[in-house]
Amino acid sequence: MSQNQTPEADKEDGIQETFLSHLFELRDRLIKAVGALLLVFLCLVYWAPDIFHLFSKPLLDALPSGGKMIVTDVTGSFFVPMKVTMLVAFLGALPVIMYQLWAFIAPGLYSHERQLILPIVTSSYLLFIAGMAFAYFLVFPTVFQFMAHYNAPLGADMATDIDKYLSFAMTTFLAFGLTFEVPVVVVVLVKLGMVRIKKLKEIRPYVIVGAFVIAAVVTPPDVLSQLLLAVPLCILYELGIFVARFYEKKLDPAEEAEEAAAN
Repeated sequence: MSQNQTPEADKEDGIQETFLSHLFELRDRLIKAVGALLLVFLCLVYWAPDIFHLFSKPLLDALPSGGKMIVTDVTGSFFVPMKVTMLVAFLGALPVIMYQLWAFIAPGLYSHERQLILPIVTSSYLLFIAGMAFAYFLVFPTVFQFMAHYNAPLGADMATDIDKYLSFAMTTFLAFGLTFEVPVVVVVLVKLGMVRIKKLKEIRPYVIVGAFVIAAVVTPPDVLSQLLLAVPLCILYELGIFVARFYEKKLDPAEEAEEAAAN
């Protein structure tokens, strides 16, 4: 180091070294996360046709006798099972990916923030999986049976392209996975003091209306599938309010009086 280097230059060099060290660490974390994803995918790729068959079982069970799925794209029979297998691999590797993200950001957090984030990340993952399972085991069979029954009087053959089915399933999985995150969102908002439980109860009618509007947008155009999304959304909202009771900050008398005056 030059003897003529000023303290300001030393500070800039230190900042640059810290920034580069964070970049290198981020690179290493990304490599580990992607490596975990590829490892799980390579372990599953041999069974890609079986995974797709299990993925499409709710639709296959609803098809009439002799019904089957079709392929309209030349490469669809190869790439669609690969996409499904990659989805399963991502869900399998997600704990490792989330751990790498956690290990990168944890040193910059306060101890109370670390105590909050870890349960949030864990519960978010479990609830998202639960939402996908709810869609797969309950929503898919119910919707497909309804649509098959609706097609029968029309004399129309129900034969779905595998790529269209993948698109529908991914949209439904995402919708129900995010829906099941509602309790986490409610708890976090209350824990951070952004909203009070009393206010959450006051806006309950608007939440119910919003739940049915969201269900009408993201689900197929039938009442049954909309109810299967809207009703759990309302129940999960109430569950979030119940759990948030244990995390709501207690107000002192002055703050309670101020809140009452504001209301």
